[in-house]
Amino acid sequence: AHRVGKFGGRRFRSDRRLQPLAEICGRRIREFECQHIANIAWGFAKTEFIDQRLFRTIAAETPRRIRDFNPQDMANTAWAFATARVAAEIL
Repeated sequence: AHRVGKFGGRRFRSDRRLQPLAEICGRRIREFECQHIANIAWGFAKTEFIDQRLFRTIAAETPRRIRDFNPQDMANTAWAFATARVAAEIL
């Protein structure tokens, strides 16, 4: 999560170097704390590298842990989905 956010405002929309990171994050999503999940979503949305599978995984995990998300984490996750233009009913 921290590494993705470090890319900052750079645009990696078509840069496939982020694909392995997206795959690892998706496979390990249940190991992350809610803040990390929010940061992952935020970081990928900010870089404009939108991995649909990762976002679907986050969307599926969020309802399971909704009570553990604090308001900031929820807001960041919702922002990421809106920015990435990925639909998720829970958000």
